[in-house]
Amino acid sequence: MAYQQSDLDKLHQSLLAVAMGAQKVRFADGRETTFQSVEAVTAAIAVVEAQIKMQANAASGVLRRRVPYYRSGL
Repeated sequence: MAYQQSDLDKLHQSLLAVAMGAQKVRFADGRETTFQSVEAVTAAIAVVEAQIKMQANAASGVLRRRVPYYRSGL
């Protein structure tokens, strides 16, 4: 699922709303989510920020590859 900057902005707004007592957030594509605590909103913000960053890296052509290292030299 592709997140947009508007989703991230909505989460930042909902962080304030949840801190004041509100719990529901509606995203740009019509989805609605209920958050139980401020920690849940901050976790969701971290996930969306990471996804947006990954999408930007994929669009720019930056690839990260992991090369395993073994002590035996393989």
